[in-house]
Amino acid sequence: MKSYVLGDSELEVSQIALGCWGFAGGSMWGPQAETDSLETVSAALDSGINFFETAEGYGDGYAEEVLGRALQGRRQQAVIASKIRSGNLTASGIEAACERSLKRLRTDYIDLYQPHWPDRQTPFAETMQALMRLKEQGKIRAIGLSNFGVGDLAEMLPHGKVVSNQLPYSLLFRAIEHEVQPVCVRAGIGILCYSTLLHGLLTGKYASADEVPEGRGRTRHFSSSRAQTRHNEPGCEAETFAAIARLRQVAEQIGQPLGLVSIAWVLKQAGVAAVIAGARTPAQIRELAGAAELNLEPGLLHKLTVITEPVKQSLGPNPDMWASESRFR
Repeated sequence: MKSYVLGDSELEVSQIALGCWGFAGGSMWGPQAETDSLETVSAALDSGINFFETAEGYGDGYAEEVLGRALQGRRQQAVIASKIRSGNLTASGIEAACERSLKRLRTDYIDLYQPHWPDRQTPFAETMQALMRLKEQGKIRAIGLSNFGVGDLAEMLPHGKVVSNQLPYSLLFRAIEHEVQPVCVRAGIGILCYSTLLHGLLTGKYASADEVPEGRGRTRHFSSSRAQTRHNEPGCEAETFAAIARLRQVAEQIGQPLGLVSIAWVLKQAGVAAVIAGARTPAQIRELAGAAELNLEPGLLHKLTVITEPVKQSLGPNPDMWASESRFR
């Protein structure tokens, strides 16, 4: 498994990170047996994956608890990234949140600690100073961000060193290419990509919008008339599933699963440090780990880019996958 040093830090992370949100189960992911989660973490480590992404907001801390149990005896092999709810980004809120996460994770330090979303009611200087105090105390090793757009980055970066920005990025959601990605590249901030398989769409398992379960059909790709959507847009269902059909054909032609091809494409994009791959079983994470070794030729990379260009143009520069009034700034 190839690794990447995150920004200006000492964190050497695998190009594939195991996303642990699915460990929380719930309406988004469905029932999840804890034994499956524990075995998935073990399989990730055995596959060369050392990077694990979680958050206090995943199942109200339950995903952190499961990851903490799974890493008992193997903590030194792992790089843990966790996130703080936006409502906890005051100085006292960050300190308390960190203590809770440390307890749930059964560790005395978190490798990468990130605000989950910006809190514009709290001065960014206060948030950064609190994070730097945690770093000085040895409770965290590096500071990252999550879902920070160009405006928020401009306000946060003068207050301290940031090594990463966690952003939605996939063949079917390329909005960060318009503005956010170039800023991160210029600043030397590693991009950690989430929703890279777009809730399963880029595995090719769904041939039409009507086949997508309600909880997964909430993004701006889908019509606002669909259940649980939070935007007011018509969506681009025709463009999305036309692209998926063509992507599936390309993957079949080279004899590779579409999911691996989709991840491999993202790993080749500017500034990308790692892809966060959600997996809930050992078999899933073993398969996804193979994306780091899949070498796509430049011509094929370009072909995949061209296929998904209509979706990119339809969705525009808004990096918020779910809301028309972007939470990014």
